[in-house]
Amino acid sequence: MIYDVRRSIVCLALGLVLAVAGCGSSGDNGTGGTGGSAGTGGTGGSDVPLRILVTNDDGFAAEGINAIVEALIANPSNEIVVCAPDGNRSGSSDMTGPSATCGNLEVRTDTTASGYPATAIDGCPADAVNYALDNLYPANEPPDVVLSGINDGQNVGNVTINGQPGFLSQISGTIGAAKTAARRGVPALASSQGDGDPVDFPAGVAEVLLWLSEHRDALAEGSVSTTSIDSLNIPSCDRGSIRNPLEPLEVPLATENPNDFTLSGLQDCEAVGIDPDTDVNAFFTGWVTLSEVPAN
Repeated sequence: MIYDVRRSIVCLALGLVLAVAGCGSSGDNGTGGTGGSAGTGGTGGSDVPLRILVTNDDGFAAEGINAIVEALIANPSNEIVVCAPDGNRSGSSDMTGPSATCGNLEVRTDTTASGYPATAIDGCPADAVNYALDNLYPANEPPDVVLSGINDGQNVGNVTINGQPGFLSQISGTIGAAKTAARRGVPALASSQGDGDPVDFPAGVAEVLLWLSEHRDALAEGSVSTTSIDSLNIPSCDRGSIRNPLEPLEVPLATENPNDFTLSGLQDCEAVGIDPDTDVNAFFTGWVTLSEVPAN
């Protein structure tokens, strides 16, 4: 599912505005700027219709899910269903059911922050995915893709912390929801925006729309693998600017943290001397990262 982004596709297919980088120049390692505005909501290129289920672990009323839904509905070829927890369920991984202590699984109809219809579940993110697949889609017409996010905060690394494995990528409810979808045969993307003041959701929206544009035909054809999910992490640069806007760096999940980054902390996009060879090293020094996470 990981792809090679070409700047010409970005310019022609998405119409996304990059205030600093611009489509006419090649990327570099230090002056890329942020991902820019949400643009056209993923229009351009192929406009083959897609059924898209949007979920998260921050809750249906969160800023991140609202940002991506508003961008997606700008494209009439996107058929959007929102089903998410009724409040913050961060750190719930792929747990399900009342025994997971997320809630009693009651369901109600509500709206996102901007008023788009949403189904709210008193449960875990994985519960929201399962409910949507079982109740909001015909059995023979499941969603073509699940977009989980945009999470408020990064989900990088598979690093053991205090004897507990899998921090952050494995305990994330955002990633857990995507993995749940993949295990049920639906391709999924988990997207997470780095901690910052402010959190740069427009940059994350641009990256998600790019991913969707690049995969649109394959998703419609049902040819995207579900053995893993893609995990996008987009910096909200505390210092400097994103190094590779709209050119995600394909890197593996880190299993170690030799540079002692605070994995739930801010990013220094002006940092030098660190090889962006893993998602942790790259993300915390200002790179948009794209990593595969096994579904099982």
